[in-house]
Amino acid sequence: MEIKNQIIEPGENKIVRLSVGRLPSDTRIDMHIHVFRSTEEGPVVLLMGGVHGDEINGVEIIRRVISTGICDQLLRGSVIAIPILNIYGFNNFSRDVPDGKDVNRSFPGSASGSLASRVARIFTKNILPLIDFGIDFHTGGRNNYNFPQIRFTQGNETSNQLANTFAAPFTISSKTIPKSLRKTAIDAGKPIIVYEGGENQRFDGFCIEKGLSGIRRVLTNHGMLSNAPVAENSVYIESRTWVRAKRPGMFRWWKQSGQKVLKGEPLGVINDPYGQEEIRVTSPRNGFIIGHNNAPVVGPGDALFHIGS
Repeated sequence: MEIKNQIIEPGENKIVRLSVGRLPSDTRIDMHIHVFRSTEEGPVVLLMGGVHGDEINGVEIIRRVISTGICDQLLRGSVIAIPILNIYGFNNFSRDVPDGKDVNRSFPGSASGSLASRVARIFTKNILPLIDFGIDFHTGGRNNYNFPQIRFTQGNETSNQLANTFAAPFTISSKTIPKSLRKTAIDAGKPIIVYEGGENQRFDGFCIEKGLSGIRRVLTNHGMLSNAPVAENSVYIESRTWVRAKRPGMFRWWKQSGQKVLKGEPLGVINDPYGQEEIRVTSPRNGFIIGHNNAPVVGPGDALFHIGS
């Protein structure tokens, strides 16, 4: 295996540093790529976090894969582990790069494009051709908590099988988004499933453990590890809808992510700050809460609950 003129032989574990640019101070920025190779042939699997720099749970999941030695003695195949793709966003506690662009809307990228496009291009050129499939780790956005869920590309059987093997609490069929990593990868015949767990800038031990268990199940299923946690029953989600705030005010949720709900069931309440008005938030359908808003103050139209059926 070769990454930017660096050779990783069978049976070798190695850290490759790819230059992604430099700061205005002339400080050079490198992407750290951890490669684990067995002496036996097998699939090449990507494990990656930090596409959005503020989604820390994903970074922590990959860090633990590396620090605990899960992949040090693979039975077959190879693992490429990238804790942080968007180094710029991570350093600035930001989802995006400093110019405000989203790396995950910039694939396959361009060597002469925006900063986000350049980061995407480095991955597309140097890493994507090497892998057979991958798992990309994310969280919810600001104040938005996602219950552990795995998303696969609708209509792609390999992607579906990977998601079923990962066996997160929720398994969600979703369409690809133009210029996303998942769209670029599926077009290249290298399916990537996306794990979502927790919210940005906040550790969540439950979501981290679910992510690590899913990794072990996928690697074990492909003969790369000898054992993995027993798969739990995953709820398959076919359709989703957001429940949004009808008025501004102070928001308190009564139901939280992971819980089953019925149509018309109260989920929470919005109060005005003066104690004069109270509006209940109810579920528009039967299903499960796969994500919710933790913000104490909301505006009209803000997403409060993500209901999956």
